[in-house]
Amino acid sequence: MAEVTILFLRACLALLAMPIYLLSFLGIWQPFCRKVFFPFFSDKCSAYHQKKVKKHKQELFRNLPDFTSPSGELKLLEIGTGCGMNFQFYPPGCKVTCTDINPNFQQSLLKNLSKNQHLQYEGFLVAAGEDLHQVPSSSVDAVVCTLVLCSVSNITGTLREVLRVLRPGGAFYFLEHVAADRSSWNYFWQQVCHPTWKLLFDGCCITREAWKNLEEANFSELKLRHIKVELPCPPITPHIIGYAVK
Repeated sequence: MAEVTILFLRACLALLAMPIYLLSFLGIWQPFCRKVFFPFFSDKCSAYHQKKVKKHKQELFRNLPDFTSPSGELKLLEIGTGCGMNFQFYPPGCKVTCTDINPNFQQSLLKNLSKNQHLQYEGFLVAAGEDLHQVPSSSVDAVVCTLVLCSVSNITGTLREVLRVLRPGGAFYFLEHVAADRSSWNYFWQQVCHPTWKLLFDGCCITREAWKNLEEANFSELKLRHIKVELPCPPITPHIIGYAVK
C-alpha cells in the first residue's frame, strides 16, 4: 500500500512540474539548469544553509592544521567547491585547489575568494569527483567535500579517488545531507520527492545512505556522526558530518 501511495504522489508532483519534465525531454532544461538556474539557486541557498551549519563547520575544520605536511604546507583539494562557502574555515596559508563539474560556479567562487585573502588559491579544475586524473596521487594533505556526494554519479568511485590523491595520513572532510531513517515519515517524503527533486537540482539525490559508503571505504580511521540541520525543507534535514584518515 505504501509503495502505491508513493507512486501516486510522485505522479502528482511530476504533474505539477510538467513544464520542467517537458523541457528536459526536449534537451533544454539540463543546459539551462547548469548554466543559470543551479548556480543562482546554490548561491542563494548556500548562504542560508551556511548560517545553519556554521557552528558544525567550525567544529569540523578545527583540527585541519593537524594534517599539515612535514614540509609545513597544507595542500587542500575541495571537490565540488560550488560557491566556495568553506573558504572562511580554512587556516591561513592553506593552498587550495578547487574542482567542480560545473564551470559556471567560477564567478561566485572567485567572489568568495576575494573575501578570503588568508588562502593561497592554486586554481580551478573542471572535474567530476569520480575522475580527478588531473590531480597527482598522494599529492594533497586534505580533501573536502560538502553537499556533493548527493549528486556524484558514483560515491564509491569518488571515495576511491579521494584515497588516491590523499597522502598517507591525510584526511577527508565531509558534510552531506543523507537519507532519513527508513521508518520515518521524512523518508517516506524523500521517496515521493526523489525523482522530481533530482531533475530540478542537477542530479541531487535525497535518498542516499552515504555513511555506508564511507564505512566500507578503505580509510584507516573514520569519525562520523549523524546530525539534523534545522532547514525549512524536511527532506534535506538529515546530515552526516565528520572526517576520515587515509
